Amino acid sequence: MRKGTMTGYRRALAVGTTLLAFAAGAFSATLSPLAVRGYGILPEPQKVEIGAGDVRFGPTWSLDRGEGVAASDAAVESLTQGLPPSTSATPVMRVRLSIRSGSVQPTKTTDPDTTAIAAQAYRITVSTNLVSIEANASEGLFYGAESLLQLLRPRGESVYLPEGRITDWPDLHLRHIYWDDAHHLDRLPELKRAVRQAASFKINGFAIKLEGHFQFRSAPEIVEPYAMTPAEFQELTDYGLRYHVQVIPYLDAPAHLAFALKHPAYAKYRSFPDSNYEICATNPDAIKFVNGLFKELLDATRGSKFVYLSTDEPYYIGLADNAQCHEKEAAKGGVGQLLARFISQVANPLHDAGRTVIFWGEYPLKPADIEALPSHLVNGEVYGPDYDPVYKKHGIRQLIYTSTQGGEARFFPDYFTLPNSRRLHPVASHVDRLRDGFRTISYAPARGTAHLMGAVVAGWGDMGLHPDTFWLGYATITAAGWHPGTPAVDEASATFHRVFYGESAVRMDRVYQLMSQQAHFWLDSWDWGPSKRKPLFGNSDKIFNPRQPLKDQTLALPTSEGAAAWLKDNERRLKLAADFLAENDELMSLLQENLRRVARSRYNLEVYLAIARVYRQNLEMILDTGRICSLLERAGANPGEAVEIYDRAIDLALQIRQQRNTSYRDLVATYEKTWFPRVPQANGRTLLHDFDDVKDHVGDRTIDLTYTIERELHLPFGEWVEGIRVTRNRLAAASGGKVSKQVFDWSDMGDHAVVGGIPEE
Repeated sequence: MRKGTMTGYRRALAVGTTLLAFAAGAFSATLSPLAVRGYGILPEPQKVEIGAGDVRFGPTWSLDRGEGVAASDAAVESLTQGLPPSTSATPVMRVRLSIRSGSVQPTKTTDPDTTAIAAQAYRITVSTNLVSIEANASEGLFYGAESLLQLLRPRGESVYLPEGRITDWPDLHLRHIYWDDAHHLDRLPELKRAVRQAASFKINGFAIKLEGHFQFRSAPEIVEPYAMTPAEFQELTDYGLRYHVQVIPYLDAPAHLAFALKHPAYAKYRSFPDSNYEICATNPDAIKFVNGLFKELLDATRGSKFVYLSTDEPYYIGLADNAQCHEKEAAKGGVGQLLARFISQVANPLHDAGRTVIFWGEYPLKPADIEALPSHLVNGEVYGPDYDPVYKKHGIRQLIYTSTQGGEARFFPDYFTLPNSRRLHPVASHVDRLRDGFRTISYAPARGTAHLMGAVVAGWGDMGLHPDTFWLGYATITAAGWHPGTPAVDEASATFHRVFYGESAVRMDRVYQLMSQQAHFWLDSWDWGPSKRKPLFGNSDKIFNPRQPLKDQTLALPTSEGAAAWLKDNERRLKLAADFLAENDELMSLLQENLRRVARSRYNLEVYLAIARVYRQNLEMILDTGRICSLLERAGANPGEAVEIYDRAIDLALQIRQQRNTSYRDLVATYEKTWFPRVPQANGRTLLHDFDDVKDHVGDRTIDLTYTIERELHLPFGEWVEGIRVTRNRLAAASGGKVSKQVFDWSDMGDHAVVGGIPEE
């Protein structure tokens, strides 16, 4: 892993003034000039000129709409709602807004689209009784307003701003995030909240994947029990446009189409009859089907400029040669040529409808295949020196892609690594999402070889994460698209915590570190074994023949006679679990304290608290299993007390089940504050639940949220406890004691109080 922090400031004295000017392009001290003075804006502005003092804002103020500013402008709304209330009718401070083309002149940027860059530029000037925000367009004025709100810092009963001037513009004019609602559906108010949150961090693209959570009229079979209506999608789109955020429909093709191809009505479009993963790229009816889905998405997002045609991972294109798909013959000119033809057939109608089509220009496309692609496309990623100059020559613009989550942890992104010294199963490499993503956008070699117009940061929902966990990554990584290389990631994170949670939040950096490391250990604390789920059709390398079994997590359980051996074999597991339980105590305390303190983003902390309880339940289960083993050892050494000891062991097992059920119910209740329930039937629609034949999506393993405890439900824990009960009853019968008829049902998800003891017959 690369180490070190890169910053990009050049310090100089402003000629003829007492201001210090800071501009991008060189190296500087660890902290940005704003941070040195106790302020911060995310993304970091391009040019900061700070005076010697601070200016008290208010306590009374007026908002003056100057040239070109309408009363309905989003910047007016943002400031009216976000600035501290004015305490009297006589203003001490004036906030003056103006829009005038050419008033703010950006300097050199990576993105050559100077018009789009200028539209987002703004200037904030702070003096004793006046704050002015100037912009070339409404978009820049809004970004200036959001920056001003981030800049305000309370001290005692007052709020302050640094005297000086900020002149700002983006390096890349598009900064998109990917929002994954494929395996759950957020309620519309929550999606609006997310769009508005994105806008506050100068994110201007919100690409959303709905799959069966959109009410397609042309394919009613794929519509899930809860699904967004076209009117709701349009409402979300219109809401985003008010805050200069493009809400962008996202649909996969030709691969990742299991949500549609799993249905019998559309199995005829498969490239391989026995796999729901990929559509046949040479089937005209299949292409017409995909085009129909896209048309409905476009009709429901009028006003949006873009659409994502996700050509992600089409592993098997050109390989099919069967009764319903003849790709092999069509691919004789090259698999990449076949993919290019498919892309053209889907993308050209979208372009004709007025959309800019963003696709993934990757394998199996080769540099020689790029010329066969329509030049109106935008490649959503950069792909290296062999590809990027060829895309540029062909007229295809590009985005820099990275992600804020992959598959390395569960329930929470891997923002922080877990060292191998604290793992049961060492890993070959570590991931640091924030630094890796920030560096990718800041320093990609494609900055010198590609026609860049933006960046996209994905928060994949495949692992079933709540999207609210992605905001730290969304905000800090996309910031590199506005101002590459600045500030240091640690400073950007600190600014995020202050802006996202408010001034009252404490030690949020530690909260995120603990959440990340607890997530890593949740996954690391169990072993892997054979799965009973449907085997995989193939992977990125090949089609399996026969299908390849999956692996699921498991935990070896002791026999009633093997307790001592289990304790010895699991000594390190128990030690690590105890250490992480102590850190979970710290985490829970910090979350509770911040819930008491903060006024902003409280729901985000509720989500974290529910997840932390899931982590805790796993740790307590491991430790309680060890305690049961210790009791079984004692029972063997104390025959006269064995029945009573076995009863205590069974009580512990009941407690484990109860803790699992309680943490699960808490998580469901928390998630469903913003998610629609995941149910098999509702609104006259039925969910056909079938696994993807190639991708093991944790978030889609179960219809409901039991995927979060799936490994426990599959563990033969109940059989183990029943074995303990059988031994207990044998000893009780031999001594004339009462025999327990209480069968331990591990799958019981009910709310049962654990009172101890064995019930009478």
